[in-house]
Amino acid sequence: MPLRLFNTLSRQIEEFHPLVPGQAGLYACGPTVYNFAHIGNLRTYLFEDLLVRTLRYLGFQVRHVMNVTDVGHLTDDADQGEDKMVKSAREQGRTVWQIAEFYTRAFFEDLARLNVQEPSVVCRATEHIDDMIGLIRRLEARGFTYSAGGNLYFDISRLPDYGKLTGQKLEDLKAGARVELDAGKRNPLDFALWFTRSKFEHQAMLWDSPWGRGYPGWHIECSAMSMKYLGEQFDIHCGGVDHIPVHHTNELAQSEAATGRKWVSYWLHGEFLVLAREKMAKSAGGFLTLAALRERGFDPLDYRYFCLNAHYRSQLAFSWEALEGARSARGNLTERLAQLLAEAGPAAREKSGPEREYLRSFEHDLSGDLNAPKGLADLWGLLRDARLHPADRVRGALVMDRILGLRLSEVQPAGQEPLDEGARALIEERSRARSARDWARADELRRKLRGLGILVEDTPDGVRWKKL
Repeated sequence: MPLRLFNTLSRQIEEFHPLVPGQAGLYACGPTVYNFAHIGNLRTYLFEDLLVRTLRYLGFQVRHVMNVTDVGHLTDDADQGEDKMVKSAREQGRTVWQIAEFYTRAFFEDLARLNVQEPSVVCRATEHIDDMIGLIRRLEARGFTYSAGGNLYFDISRLPDYGKLTGQKLEDLKAGARVELDAGKRNPLDFALWFTRSKFEHQAMLWDSPWGRGYPGWHIECSAMSMKYLGEQFDIHCGGVDHIPVHHTNELAQSEAATGRKWVSYWLHGEFLVLAREKMAKSAGGFLTLAALRERGFDPLDYRYFCLNAHYRSQLAFSWEALEGARSARGNLTERLAQLLAEAGPAAREKSGPEREYLRSFEHDLSGDLNAPKGLADLWGLLRDARLHPADRVRGALVMDRILGLRLSEVQPAGQEPLDEGARALIEERSRARSARDWARADELRRKLRGLGILVEDTPDGVRWKKL
């Protein structure tokens, strides 16, 4: 079944044809690790996980690359303000390196709790400075740069199709640009490739470069790292819609200026999570984290279920009442599955049969630009269809969950004694250790669980356990 995706660049749904048949190269803009991710950020990573899971479900080998921005991202995307890392370090009384390490770890712990699959490659900006310098030198050799005030800028006037990702003409973009700009810029839309000491007096992270001791601009990071791990042309670039007008526009411009050819085939963007009629953002203050949801008694998978109820290209309004509704629905889902497991017995693990009709509908809906709400409806339809044997319904649900990611394989048959909180915490910690590829810790936790009389098994459908 062909996969169809909405391409921001063409503004239409297109059939997905990768550069290499059967393979998909995907780059996703990762976190700027100066604070906890808020649940609006996490919605974007859930959408990207849905995409990766769908690609794999359809048989593609996926190389998923995600960056970690630990330098160079200013408090204003248009080269204004100060470095977010430096600002956070000053406010918290830590070094920038401590800030980066702490919030990187917190971010990936959140992803593990949400059952987001770990990227194939996680690359930190501070570990790829040489790659950025190399790419800037290519731009310099092709005449796309100029120096001003000690900093190096990209000259957008040399690229006639600058701004094509936004769907606006260059003249319209210039007319809408803000006036309070860096005096060194020739054009208000030009952007920094490399900052020197002249930009900020107290910058903590500095490297030697052909243009002076300094640090990279935010946009060059993603271009350099994506090319390093995916090549100069790849299939899919993802992010939130807020990245379109500045960050992704500038990434696209500098990448195609450096190589002289098309960079990315498909651009996918997730819409905002909105709260009180405003998009959720850290800069607004009072943002909600996954920890805040957990403190209110919600399981992270309640939030995953909540996000699956809206298409990734639609704004999603958050409220505690709506999240409560998602928790209730997910609880009903697992209860129904538990009852079917009890009725089905061992037959639930056999090969698929009559549930195939529902799976075809499910595959069609997810292949149609990742229509998760319809996919959830397919799941509920399957579980409620009394014409099918319980085993058929269980098998189909577990197959669908390869994309939905609700950990349905961990649901136990109704009537089975549940795990206590301590044992479940050990199982969750082991899952996080496996996601982090900490195999020694995962094995240690497995032995500890066995000592408690619990056998943990890793199956193609996920982690399962049983009491000995």
